[in-house]
Amino acid sequence: MFKDSFKYYKSRNPPPDLKHVIDVRYVDATKVRSWVKRASTCHVTGPQDEILGLKPIKHWKLYRFFDIADLIIIQNPFTRNGQRYWITKCLRDYSRKPYVSNLDAQKLLNNNDTWWDVSFGNSERAVNFLPKLRWSTLGYHHNWETKRYTEETKTDVPFEICDLTQFLARTVGFENFKAEAAIINYYRMNSTLAGHTDHSELNIDAPLISLSFGQSAIFLIGGLTLADPANALLLRSGDILIMFGASRLRHHGVPKILQTFDVPWARDEWNDRYSPESDSEDWLKASRYISEARINLSVRQVLKTGQITV
Repeated sequence: MFKDSFKYYKSRNPPPDLKHVIDVRYVDATKVRSWVKRASTCHVTGPQDEILGLKPIKHWKLYRFFDIADLIIIQNPFTRNGQRYWITKCLRDYSRKPYVSNLDAQKLLNNNDTWWDVSFGNSERAVNFLPKLRWSTLGYHHNWETKRYTEETKTDVPFEICDLTQFLARTVGFENFKAEAAIINYYRMNSTLAGHTDHSELNIDAPLISLSFGQSAIFLIGGLTLADPANALLLRSGDILIMFGASRLRHHGVPKILQTFDVPWARDEWNDRYSPESDSEDWLKASRYISEARINLSVRQVLKTGQITV
């Protein structure tokens, strides 16, 4: 059952045995099948992948699962500098106004303050303030109490997120995806995300695109009821999870963050010319944060095709 599995993997004492966690790097042919979609067949051309900090599509590794319908994992398609770019954007830019965060709800910021400036400044607040950022919403802002989106609480989705997710969606066969809402969760090493389903969007046929950066996580996905069994997947930095169709309504959550010894934001495996954040002072700040945290950027299409408002 989902609740039992969540409790098991959440446990600290004793820690869980990870032998049943599915890791696409070590493919178990009874659970996972590699699904390589070559650039010549995915109708995505041009230099867009490099602009977005991605490796060429021909080097991507995609996976689907026998026991989990309508779910795809793209194994880290980002270059080193691509990871640095997106990590820094999530921390420095997407945590501040006009976007909405838990810091606004808790009124922890003064009018002219930003989480970034306070957390990496020289004030006495810095050390204690850094872990206080938990979530931020962009585009249609999700109301956590009503579980709804409204036109009254809406900002633009950053163009680079729109470009990235449209590119990813087209690569796996969704030609008309439009990024209209994004939720960023900022996890500390002891953080969890309780089991839930994603049904707030009016368009649940569109894919939900979820990007992981930083420390690794166990992603638990069950069935339509909490009584159904669950599968545990390992997500590493750069991995992209795409949920669509039946998987959108499956219970899922994150019971545990795991320390990683694989740091793809530090390795230089590619001729990585895309490097606006490569060795900047901002990246040095972001790298301190990500060494003991995980970021998840989850992007959704809210409206049905042709629909104007919620």
